[in-house]
Amino acid sequence: MEPPHLYPVMLYVYDLSKGLARRLSPIMLGKQLEGIWHTSIVVHRDEFFFGSGGISSCPPGGTLLGPPDSVVDVGSTEVSKDIFLEYLSSLGESLFRGEAYNLLEHNCNTFSNEVAQFLTGREIPSYITDLPSEVLSTPFGQVLRPLLDSFQIQPPGGNNVGRPTNQN
Repeated sequence: MEPPHLYPVMLYVYDLSKGLARRLSPIMLGKQLEGIWHTSIVVHRDEFFFGSGGISSCPPGGTLLGPPDSVVDVGSTEVSKDIFLEYLSSLGESLFRGEAYNLLEHNCNTFSNEVAQFLTGREIPSYITDLPSEVLSTPFGQVLRPLLDSFQIQPPGGNNVGRPTNQN
C-alpha cells in the first residue's frame, strides 16, 4: 500500500498594527501586546482566510497586507485539495458566512484555528487566540468594545471561496 501524501500546513501571521500595538499598548492598555494579529492558513499552494466578506483565498502573501510578519509551521495533512475545498465550502455556508464575522469573537483567527485543527489536529498559538480577551480585560478595552464590535475586516486581494459567481 502506498503511504498517504502529506501536504504542509502553514499559519501566516500579520500584525495589522504594523508595530504600533507593541509601542502603544503599554500606554493605552497598561499591558504589552506584541501585535494585532490577522492570520490565514496556507495549504495546497494557496492562502485561505476569513473576513467580513466570508472565506477567501489568494496566492500566498497575495493580499494587500503583503508578506506575513511570521510563518508558523502547523504540521502536515493528508487531506486532499478537493476534500479541503469541499470542507471550506461547507464552512462558508454555515459557521463562516461573511455576516457571522465579529472582530472580537468570530474572526480570521477563529477560522485559522478551526481549519488548522481540521487539517492537522493542532491549534494555532494561544498568544493569537487569546488576544481579544487580553484587550477586553483592560479598562480601555472595555471602553473600546462598542467600537471594536462594529469593525469589519476583509483584507483586499483575495477571491471568495465556495460561492459560485453568478454570470448571466
